[in-house]
Amino acid sequence: MQPPSQIAGINLGNWGKYPEGYDRAVHGRYNPAKYYGKPDVPFGEVKLCEIPSWIGRRNIGLTSFGQMIGRAYWRWQQAYVLPKYSGIAPFFQVAVGCMMVFYVINYPRLKVHKNYKYH
Repeated sequence: MQPPSQIAGINLGNWGKYPEGYDRAVHGRYNPAKYYGKPDVPFGEVKLCEIPSWIGRRNIGLTSFGQMIGRAYWRWQQAYVLPKYSGIAPFFQVAVGCMMVFYVINYPRLKVHKNYKYH
């Protein structure tokens, strides 16, 4: 029998598990939008001479980037989508976000149009 962290020989690591810093007795109900790691000084309160050490304390990698994106997604969900009377704001946010992404994707084709003369 394979360990529960492996399915079909693929190592899933921490997939489907709580984050390392989470303790139910201390934090209560799990909130996917909250960072349960050791708190650090916010970037706005860092002095210029402390910036290199502050950056050195960051956990840089694909896993931490994915966790950051997941927390941001759940913060957005809890603020705009999941409330009982959420309104139409999340639909407009997604629409505007899609417009911006597709504008950036198509910009190389759009920028040549400004050089055309139609007379």
